[in-house]
Amino acid sequence: MSNNVELIELMEDGKHLSPVLPEHIKNYLIDIDGTICEDIPNEEPERMVTAGLYPDALVTVNKWYDEGHIITFFTSRVEEHRAVTEQWLTENGFRWHAMLMGKPRGGNYHWIDNHIVRATRFEGKFTDLVEKTVSIQVFEQ
Repeated sequence: MSNNVELIELMEDGKHLSPVLPEHIKNYLIDIDGTICEDIPNEEPERMVTAGLYPDALVTVNKWYDEGHIITFFTSRVEEHRAVTEQWLTENGFRWHAMLMGKPRGGNYHWIDNHIVRATRFEGKFTDLVEKTVSIQVFEQ
């Protein structure tokens, strides 16, 4: 990782566990289409070159990057769109660590993981995150 975040590796009974970031560092997974720029479907890749930027997304994402957080773009764009996507991100001034292509399409995501997951639905304005209490679905104990 280019900003040299040191991972904390925990040990249990002499076995390695998955690495854990320090508590003050977040691992942001950020969608592209409809979140940092206008929504462009994979069926119209020619529009990806000129996608309209959401300026508040650029400011916020780069601020998080500068604060040492990990920025990974997680997009439904397919691997054949990687080059045009990286070019667009670079030309628009985004800083990031990684990009994951091929996120399932269609929304209504339900993430299940053994690590803490916080999800924030983008609703038109990119800002710093604020604390709110909400109802969530969990596994029955």
